[in-house]
Amino acid sequence: MKYPLFLALLASASLPAAAQSFTPNLPKVNLTEFRRDTFNVTKYGAVPDGLTPSTQALQQAIDACGQRGGGVVLVPRGHWRTAGLTMRSGVNLHLAPGALLQFSANRNDYPLIKTNWEGLAAVRNQALIYGKDLENVAITGRGILDGAGEAWWMVQKGRTPEGEWKQLVASGGVLNEKQDRWYPSAQSLAGTKVKEAGVITEEKKEIKDFEEIKDYLRPDFLVLDGCRRILLEGVTFQNSPAWTIHPMMSQDVVVRGVSVLNGPYTPNTDALDLESINRGLVENCTFSAGDDAICIKSGRNEQGRQRAMPTENILVRNCTVYRGHGGFVIGSEMSGGARNIWVQNLTFIGTDIGLRFKTTRGRGGVVENIFIENVDMKDIPGEAILFDMYYMIKDPTPQVAGSKERPVSPAQPVGEGTPAFRKISMRNVTCNGARTAFMVRGLPERAIEDISLENAVLQADKGLVCIEANRISLRNVTLLSRQTDPVMEVHNSQNITLDGIKYAPGAAVLLRASGTEKAKDIKLSNTDVSQAKLPVEFGAGVKKKAVTVAKK
Repeated sequence: MKYPLFLALLASASLPAAAQSFTPNLPKVNLTEFRRDTFNVTKYGAVPDGLTPSTQALQQAIDACGQRGGGVVLVPRGHWRTAGLTMRSGVNLHLAPGALLQFSANRNDYPLIKTNWEGLAAVRNQALIYGKDLENVAITGRGILDGAGEAWWMVQKGRTPEGEWKQLVASGGVLNEKQDRWYPSAQSLAGTKVKEAGVITEEKKEIKDFEEIKDYLRPDFLVLDGCRRILLEGVTFQNSPAWTIHPMMSQDVVVRGVSVLNGPYTPNTDALDLESINRGLVENCTFSAGDDAICIKSGRNEQGRQRAMPTENILVRNCTVYRGHGGFVIGSEMSGGARNIWVQNLTFIGTDIGLRFKTTRGRGGVVENIFIENVDMKDIPGEAILFDMYYMIKDPTPQVAGSKERPVSPAQPVGEGTPAFRKISMRNVTCNGARTAFMVRGLPERAIEDISLENAVLQADKGLVCIEANRISLRNVTLLSRQTDPVMEVHNSQNITLDGIKYAPGAAVLLRASGTEKAKDIKLSNTDVSQAKLPVEFGAGVKKKAVTVAKK
């Protein structure tokens, strides 16, 4: 769909001269360092013919390297087949250009282990590449690692061409009752009928308790748990069964020049999940995933709060995301907190949401001191920028058809499970095409606080939607919204600064203020309100003094 007026305005709009860049104030990342000794996998019997399983040879090379003080395990050019591998301290698994490391599609090759999944203690199939309590470990090179995720994924009929769907059904597997979802095995389907499948409970706490749904408990591609000094550089990960790159509860993580290629509808195939990481650098990466792309996490609900390991002191820069549910994401498992994170020079093309902050009641945790700049987006189906405290929850204040008023959303008691988003700064952001340019949706018992956006040009169906927020600032922001009744909606929010706002001429309503007595101290300044048919519209019960309009 094209909107010539908006596209013309977008082309003519320009960001003001950029303010001085955010300067990351971060502790130094401790880097890996490896001995020059090289362990060529061919010397241990690995065969690059694309047919011969070389798991034993590859593992022997990794083990020998670790036992002899470390070094480089070299996977030369060729097609290598393997099942799961376990990393060792001091080992740099290096894939030469032209090396394709193909992981087994036999689900029985991956044992169930006790681990962590989506922030909770759980039983899962062991990751394709796994390491625990290691130090000085790396995967580098220019080769490709293929996770054979198709052996594990559920497939939806509505997202599959008819011919491919018929071939898939004929190949085996099972269908659900509605005949619209295909699963690779009966175990895979059985897992969908179990609440919190895989989560360890008092009733189910042994590995044997999960054998009946083993195939449903898809493995991550790479898990490095409780490790120190990690380097991932240059390689391509593709077709992951679940999360792709997942360092957790680790320190000093560098992800540089890595590519992740997962199909657009592949379930839970996050590209990168940094979970409870202290000191990290992510740079010059390219991601395309079936779920979120660059994700910051720190555990879920009470377990995450008890873990008390925030993801902190992270720099993400110079990355491109082509597909994903979110480009840069914090949450929703952020119960241990996230802080001191710098994000610079990112491009999102076709991600469902651009900058995505998500949580919900029960999570707890504090996300703060986040600095984001120089982000460019194109063709975003959802929100360009989203702060949402109702993740996976039905809209608490839906608008009645034909009415602009939002029903009252009752507050709940504040406790340790009440999450917090605060002290987040963004500048130099563009978006050409989104459903909503900027949405903030806090809780009535705890507003989203201290969020600023400076120097932005955002073209979307809707402009600003701000609900249950405090101290939100937009400065030098252009909102080219197709829907202009209103361009900006501020509901039950206070201390809102709207300074230097530009918008398409002829807007029906520039600003609508609504809600209860919490709607106050809304300041609109340095903005030509004459281009709107109605500069300010007040909802029922909002006093006119709640909004101050300063002449330009």
